[in-house]
Amino acid sequence: MSIRFRLSLLVASIALALPAFSADKTSQNDTSEDTITVVGNWLDNPDTSSVLLNHPGARSIVTEQQMHEQGNQTIADTLRGVPGVQVRDSNGTGGSDISLNVGVRGLTSRLSPRSTILMDGVPLAVAPYGQPQLSMAPLSIGNLQSVDVVRGGGAVRYGPQNVGGVINFVSKDIPKELGGTVGVQTQGASHGGLKTLTNASLGGTSDNGFGAELLYSGLHGQGYRDHNDNTDIDDFMLKTRYTLTPNDELLANFHYYDAKSGMPGGLSSAQYAKNPFQTTRPWDQFEGRRKDMSFKYKHQEDDKQFEVLTYFTDSYRGSNIESEGSGKNAGMKRMVSYPRHYSTWAIEPSYSQLFRFWDMAHEVTLGYRYLNETMDEKASRSDWYNPANIGSTPETPNYYQHTSGGTAAHALYIDDAINVGNWTITPGLRYESIRTHVNDSFNNIKREKNYSEPLPSLNLMYHLSDSWKVFANANTSFGSMQYFQLTRGGNGNQPAPGLTAEKAHTYEFGTRFDDTVIKAEATMFYIDFDNQLQYINNDVGWTNMGATKHQGIELAFSYDLSELSNALDGMSVYTSYTYTKASTDKGDFSGKDLPFYSRQVYTVGTRYATGNWVWNLDGYAQSKQHSPGTGPEYTTQESADGQFGNIAGYAVWNMRGEYNFGPQLSNLTLGAGVKNLFDQRYYTRSNDNNFGKYVGEPRTFFVQGSVSF
Repeated sequence: MSIRFRLSLLVASIALALPAFSADKTSQNDTSEDTITVVGNWLDNPDTSSVLLNHPGARSIVTEQQMHEQGNQTIADTLRGVPGVQVRDSNGTGGSDISLNVGVRGLTSRLSPRSTILMDGVPLAVAPYGQPQLSMAPLSIGNLQSVDVVRGGGAVRYGPQNVGGVINFVSKDIPKELGGTVGVQTQGASHGGLKTLTNASLGGTSDNGFGAELLYSGLHGQGYRDHNDNTDIDDFMLKTRYTLTPNDELLANFHYYDAKSGMPGGLSSAQYAKNPFQTTRPWDQFEGRRKDMSFKYKHQEDDKQFEVLTYFTDSYRGSNIESEGSGKNAGMKRMVSYPRHYSTWAIEPSYSQLFRFWDMAHEVTLGYRYLNETMDEKASRSDWYNPANIGSTPETPNYYQHTSGGTAAHALYIDDAINVGNWTITPGLRYESIRTHVNDSFNNIKREKNYSEPLPSLNLMYHLSDSWKVFANANTSFGSMQYFQLTRGGNGNQPAPGLTAEKAHTYEFGTRFDDTVIKAEATMFYIDFDNQLQYINNDVGWTNMGATKHQGIELAFSYDLSELSNALDGMSVYTSYTYTKASTDKGDFSGKDLPFYSRQVYTVGTRYATGNWVWNLDGYAQSKQHSPGTGPEYTTQESADGQFGNIAGYAVWNMRGEYNFGPQLSNLTLGAGVKNLFDQRYYTRSNDNNFGKYVGEPRTFFVQGSVSF
């Protein structure tokens, strides 16, 4: 069935494009020397409409204006509503504002392990190969300029684990003129306390070509849970750029992130019914720190580009999580602490060259990345105690677990963007060579895995006109076994039976239109995932679900209504719809929905700008989800502990207004809004070590203010 689907997809893409082959060939992909320039790193300059329009796959860009007008406070908020992307509310051991839980096209969202997630091209994960989960996503939203979400067509350039695409958080660019900004947003609900996002920036560029900018963003306060929902995040960045010549520049970024957040935990069915905002875990918390630096040299000409990026990251993440006793310890608890340290170092040179011959233009890009990562993970715990007798976070003196290890990975990639007539055809190949090793000193385990994987891809685009494109692509993704997967279970130096590296094949066929008045896109996708691994809990570890299939369609449309009438000047509307079907091929749950994703997601909204005013109204809806357990029964009824059973769909509405006082008052802007306008009660579940039922955000009021100078 999958082979027939792949063949039909490629045939359909060619058949739909060929009738338009005689279309106007004056598009920007005409191969004349006047219209073709080298692109090089296509994650650079993501805010330009031509970059988005000419990408041969599904791609969306969330701008700083959109984040501000939606009242977003966390980086997870920025991704909600992007076609194909689903964001789980804080839950389980990822239940804090520090974590990121994003799933793409039905892939697991717990701690976002299936997407390559970057900040200015540098991986956010503490260990991209051995620990890709984002229990700590070291970035605060106030430092962002945009978010670039590449769902397809990017597997050759970026990896590993890119079956869920590439998400690049782009920090604010260094301004040309000396200036700065200060902003604040405070929000609160009928439950919990106030939570405040602050941000500030100061920077500029001198006449000699040296530019610098200092950025700060912080999130502090209480969330909507009644206890232990505190957040303290501080994020500092120093960005520098020096223009050596009109064609050469040096960039250096320095970043420090420090965060601590409570994890209020899941509730049983009875506890949720009594008070969904309560917590039974007063001492659970997560903390993390990250120091990183990156350096880039870039040489750019019309027909060539060379750049070399190198970066170093040093990360610490730790958590305190209470565990429940059983048997003779029933009713008792003990605290478990998980301090973990990681470091990464990488260097990535790449070279792009434009060639013109035989009425064709070839942009050949050759790149290489060496990445070395280390990890050191420990665990300690307290004795069993009666929770009624504990008044503060218990000490954890009993050291019982220690693993260490590392990964050395080489990635070589090459692609050739061939422009011929109105076609852009880009074959490519990524080759991964990976060595991962791990040592468990308590259990005398030493395990090692080596991988050598060629990962081919093919991206096609037909330029119907300057504003209308058709694309199709086939890409391959690979993810090596992670440290936790290597150490849990198994015998001797062999990991648990069935656990293996993951490989996936992704296919897209779609179209994109943008004439500045109407913007529309439609993408059909299919993912054939071999041997997808599923996390159960810390005690069980991971299991192999076997092959999974993900297929569906993503639609998005926006329209500037000012073209219809002068009375509608400044008004625009937008909507998006995604349908996804994700299931496993074998086992007790064969043909049934995978956990924690919605088949249908729908957004709709309008923006109206008149004079100094801006008004926003938007809605978001998702269909039901499932937490079915691990078998043999596919659980649909809610379990007493709240971790299993269906999860009801919901819809929420948000509204906002703001007024800009203009340059005479330093562009002072004041705004106010309401999230979840009708106080729709919704929830999610968790089945990890901090299992249970989690209430969603209630009606929340927020106020905003900012100045620029």
